[in-house]
Amino acid sequence: MAPDSPADVIALLPHARAAQRRAVRVLGTAQVFSGLGNGATLSLGSILAVELSGTESNAGLVNTAMTLGSAAVSIPLSTLAVRRGRRVALGIGLAAGLLGQVLMVAAVVARFFPVLLLGSFLVGFGAAVNLQARFAVTDLSEPQHRGRDLSVVVWAVTVGAVMGPNMVGPGAVVSGWLNLPVHAGPFLISGAGMAVGAAIILTALRPDPLLLRRRLEGAAESPASADVGPASQYSGHSRISPRSGGWAAGWRIIRAQPTALAAVLTVVGAHAVMVGLMSMTPLHLQHEAGLTSSELGQHPDTVVLIGFTLSLHVAGMYALSPVMGMLADRLGSARVAGGGLTVLVAAAALTGLFPHQRLAVVIGLVLLGLGWSAATVAGSTLLVAALRPADRVPAQGFSDAVMSLAAAVSSLAAGPIMGGLGFTGLSAALAGVVVLCGIGVAALVRGQPARP
Repeated sequence: MAPDSPADVIALLPHARAAQRRAVRVLGTAQVFSGLGNGATLSLGSILAVELSGTESNAGLVNTAMTLGSAAVSIPLSTLAVRRGRRVALGIGLAAGLLGQVLMVAAVVARFFPVLLLGSFLVGFGAAVNLQARFAVTDLSEPQHRGRDLSVVVWAVTVGAVMGPNMVGPGAVVSGWLNLPVHAGPFLISGAGMAVGAAIILTALRPDPLLLRRRLEGAAESPASADVGPASQYSGHSRISPRSGGWAAGWRIIRAQPTALAAVLTVVGAHAVMVGLMSMTPLHLQHEAGLTSSELGQHPDTVVLIGFTLSLHVAGMYALSPVMGMLADRLGSARVAGGGLTVLVAAAALTGLFPHQRLAVVIGLVLLGLGWSAATVAGSTLLVAALRPADRVPAQGFSDAVMSLAAAVSSLAAGPIMGGLGFTGLSAALAGVVVLCGIGVAALVRGQPARP
């Protein structure tokens, strides 16, 4: 496959290839640890929200705050990446996520709901880093291997993300050692994982893949500029200002390219549906067991079931992402993205038709993860391929911001919808969202080339 543009020849240089291999290793390793940071929040968020606020109508607020944090920081992180590189942007994001974990512990100890929301908002900064890392690994990627490289970094989240929902047991042990409330321990473990992830990125992501590409492109334009500093502008086909970024800049880039718009619609729809259904599943399983939030701690079998269900769901999200990446490279990103949306409809249909069958709910959550994986990996790969190198970082920040904002809206609406229509009604509403997204994506990609 030929490079997408003259600027993509940079990815074929030996120096760039060596840096790319290192970036894959470093980002993948960091993702293993930082993935712990979200699992505990996702698995305990709705339960703690009800426990500390005293009302089930607030069940989705913790996950909403986390996704709002991710939405709020996505564009600033991408702008910082343009100015200072991926290493600084991703490292700062994880440091803020670590502070969020500290506040989550404080909220559990003090039993103060507003602090819980503030902590989860900052944890969302770490979630934004996990999303942007998948784009960072494509900065020096060869065009024919973008899906593979992106999916490897997504896959690396598997270990931490699967372990996160199961930190309730080990967290209780840690809490006992420190004489803290039982639900504080998981956030201590998650915070330690974020700290390790931040340290890996800040110390080992050298050379910075985005800044190296900028220097190599400057050198390709003029041999005399080989020693140009990292803040120099892109040249030729990839000219970009270090001040580029923001909502308006990202939207202008994406709306000008129908394929890029289809890619964003794919990842936004998939993420919103996944978060909406997943965030309410722990509360649904608690209701199915006939337990209140205060009684949950006295029934470890239900706690284990919730953790096991979410772990399988998260495994579906990440474990097979390399397969999704290879399929995107070989079959085409648009086809794999469409397949992912189809699986999401099947997941919502299963949980909606059989809400009282535990096995059906578990299988539905696994399918939910698999559909999200296919749609997100393929949609993200499609977005990179559809744009010039100069346009990618602002568009990526915009995509992640809208993706997280849509998830926040979905999480916020999921509680009232489930309260009024039950788990079946929530599943049906989310299935309808996927269908509408699929229709929009099909209309946008019909007759459009995969590259600009």
